[in-house]
Amino acid sequence: MESSRTVVRAVTAQLVVSRTCSQPLCMRLRYEPADPYVVRAAFSVHSDEPVEWVLGRDLLADGLEGSVGYADVRIWSAAGRGDESIYIALGSSGGTALLEVPVQDISSFLQETQASVPRGTESGLIDWDSELAHLLPRG
Repeated sequence: MESSRTVVRAVTAQLVVSRTCSQPLCMRLRYEPADPYVVRAAFSVHSDEPVEWVLGRDLLADGLEGSVGYADVRIWSAAGRGDESIYIALGSSGGTALLEVPVQDISSFLQETQASVPRGTESGLIDWDSELAHLLPRG
């Protein structure tokens, strides 16, 4: 697919600490056609190495419309209820984080990814022979 290109966007999110307190946090979203089903979200925290989460692109897109996900990643939108935010809850053995991100930032990022690789065409970018070779035992 010739139009396929990497899409990167820096977004300011709010790390929700409580109902009345939040901290700004830089979130860098990255979409690579070589891994067409995922969006990588990197967060700069108190170390030199960013913390990275892998999110399903469809999960992120579906979160614009309603509540999706379970366990470690949950996403929901508050748009239409007087709040133009999308919420992303991330959980791990180290704790949980609730992020509030402007809907428009996520929506425009996803539009760029879909201009690069339209939803539903992702499988055409995967080298299935190579993937299968990684799964099968070597003789």
